[in-house]
Amino acid sequence: MSETEKKEDELVDTTVEEEDTQSGTEITIPETQEVVEEKEEETVESAPAAAEKEEGEPEEEEIEVVEEKVYTIPLRHVWVVTPRGKRAPRAVRDVHDFVSRHMKSEEVAVSNQINQAIWSRGINKPPRKITVRAVKDKEGKVIVYPAKAA
Repeated sequence: MSETEKKEDELVDTTVEEEDTQSGTEITIPETQEVVEEKEEETVESAPAAAEKEEGEPEEEEIEVVEEKVYTIPLRHVWVVTPRGKRAPRAVRDVHDFVSRHMKSEEVAVSNQINQAIWSRGINKPPRKITVRAVKDKEGKVIVYPAKAA
């Protein structure tokens, strides 16, 4: 049973007891009808949003795309120059620097999917190259996503 269902059950069982000052009798008024109706409306509105997420689309915020490019970033240099125990962090920095240089923006964010792809084989063996999709919004921020399969 989910938390919302538990709360609804608790609300259904609770009542407000008020004393009528003139006659001295107690009046019980159920509060739950209004609350339950509001919660039903909320679940109806949120259902289409949940259906869209289940279709397999990545969770991306709606941003106004000014520029979008696909790059294949070589990471060979990371293998040659960097000691074994520091290769994956260096690869992430190189992706950041590459995108910053090519998209002409200082504000670059690397998505979790790219980070996981670089770290997939551990700190010692990052991939030799990685294909990414860089998206620049109207404020000049760049977000790096994995390239979509063609």
